[in-house]
Amino acid sequence: MTHALVLLLALLIGVVAGLRAFTAPAVLAWAAFLHWINLSGTWASWMGHWATVAVLTVLAVAELVSDKMPTLPSRKSAPQFLVRIATGAFAGAVLGTAWGYRWGSLGAGMIGAVLGTLGGYATRTALVAANEGRDRPVALGEDVVAVIAGVAVAYATSAL
Repeated sequence: MTHALVLLLALLIGVVAGLRAFTAPAVLAWAAFLHWINLSGTWASWMGHWATVAVLTVLAVAELVSDKMPTLPSRKSAPQFLVRIATGAFAGAVLGTAWGYRWGSLGAGMIGAVLGTLGGYATRTALVAANEGRDRPVALGEDVVAVIAGVAVAYATSAL
């Protein structure tokens, strides 16, 4: 796989982290577990362990549920934003490690997370306003987009 393609996929998995912080690492854990990506013999080989898959899946599902609570702070608040940047960088590094491009992919994942966070916020805000203030359907749609995009990126790495 070319370096540019790996960086693009890392950027995209970062966008997923910007939408839903724990979806990106959970999807990559599943990808490693299902042997869609080969992390054997790398620092990230633990991502394919069943315990890692279980923990990250629980965190991702908990985030999908908690996102619907009105008391949750904005994704643009410092703690929320930093978590998204960190998980985007991590997911990018994991994805890149499978192809030998860990550090560049870490940066691409970080940039993607910033884009996903800000773009996701702007899109959700506009869609909620157009939907007469009803947030839940828009939030559920964002969940679907994040999960499908994450799986698509992970699967794309296996197809190349």
